[in-house]
Amino acid sequence: MTKLKIKSGDVVRVIAGDHKGAEGKVLKVDRENNKAIVEGTNMVSKHTKPSAKNPQGGIVKKEAPIHISNLSLIDPKSKEATKTGVRVEGDKKVRFSKKSNQVL
Repeated sequence: MTKLKIKSGDVVRVIAGDHKGAEGKVLKVDRENNKAIVEGTNMVSKHTKPSAKNPQGGIVKKEAPIHISNLSLIDPKSKEATKTGVRVEGDKKVRFSKKSNQVL
């Protein structure tokens, strides 16, 4: 399994595919398939039958997973795509933005 640089709660931009340019917060990361679910992007329609939980049924919009390679982390300071690095501060490892050198 590869080391992923994107974690839940990060703000990312989609850099490839149908939703290129869209930004959102990462809701969930699937480490086995190298995919992430990003809030408000890659919306798909799912047809649902009526049930006790959803008595109306019908069409539900939900986010579909996007491959990690199609996502880029957003620098909190400059709001541009950036790469990340890891450094030791005190006795903890922290991630930082390589553009602004700010801790993520």
